[in-house]
Amino acid sequence: MTINALYRLVAILFNPTNNLEQTHSALEAAGVPVSFADCRNCPNPCNDGHEEYPHRIASTIDTTSDMLGSVKPYRRQVVISTGKSDWEHTVTNARGSLASYLSSIARAAPTTIAGASDTSPSRSSNTVAGIFTDSETHTVSILNGSHDTLSRDYDHETVLVFPDYKVVTEVPRSLDGARELWRNSVNPSVSRRGSSSEASLIKSWVIPYTCVILICSHGTRDVRCAVAAPKLEFAFSESLQRQGWDVHTQLDDPTGPPLEFYPDGFKKEAELKRRLQELNDSLPKRALILKTSHITGHKYAGNVIIYMPQGAGIWYGRVSTHEVEPIVNTTILGGQILPPLLRGGVNLARPDCKRLNDW
Repeated sequence: MTINALYRLVAILFNPTNNLEQTHSALEAAGVPVSFADCRNCPNPCNDGHEEYPHRIASTIDTTSDMLGSVKPYRRQVVISTGKSDWEHTVTNARGSLASYLSSIARAAPTTIAGASDTSPSRSSNTVAGIFTDSETHTVSILNGSHDTLSRDYDHETVLVFPDYKVVTEVPRSLDGARELWRNSVNPSVSRRGSSSEASLIKSWVIPYTCVILICSHGTRDVRCAVAAPKLEFAFSESLQRQGWDVHTQLDDPTGPPLEFYPDGFKKEAELKRRLQELNDSLPKRALILKTSHITGHKYAGNVIIYMPQGAGIWYGRVSTHEVEPIVNTTILGGQILPPLLRGGVNLARPDCKRLNDW
């Protein structure tokens, strides 16, 4: 018997139903929309044509320890264009990269938040490990992404900012460019509408998709995510397309004037909210799927983060191709969490809403 098989046997004998029910109840009490739906709706062994992970990968995935709480809170998470799906071991150490420049600025920044997000849900008195609001911390998470820059200048990057759900373009790959990005859109003390400077050369828009799916593919860090990512990308694409969605693996050009066109803060906030809400009504609905650098928790491969325009960011682990269809139906379409897959997430507590994708 392998070590992993032994762990699974122990889990079956000593745990799991009560723990799952307790987790479900705790999430409900915290105001998180949850579902009792199965995380897998195909037979085991599967005869639905889902592509399996090779045994050498599947046998090393942690299937027993408690994942919930394995996500550290962050104020913002940025995803920087690189056009690649694998990177140096630590992307913030790569000399001359925007990730490195931005990391140096983040490390030198004050460790307290000078202002709070004006859009985050109120925190519930019932807290669950790994469930947090974006106003609770000053931390900035820096990732590289597989998307190409939208700029014609090869040394200007395109950056996605979450949970603000914004795309920032024309960011020079330099220390000055990182400073401008930080001041305009990333600094924890800046609200989601960004700074009010009209002199900024970088521009921002609402991300033109109904949801964004990030899949860790960082093989230099761990081969498990590198193997899982392309299989999950294909499975998510197929499942969403069956629902009539358009699926992109490269960022489309945003439309309309940039948010900097609205120098008045209140008008900019109103326009930002209008564009975000408009995404729910646009047809066909569109999803963006990107591969990213290390997001922690490789032992829980495949690792997936789903961001929504309403501000929620759901972190799922142990995702295989068998779980993709339930994630699409229950979480992306239905706006509810599948507790057995949950590692944590930002702005998931929505006590006044039945779904994460309600306004």
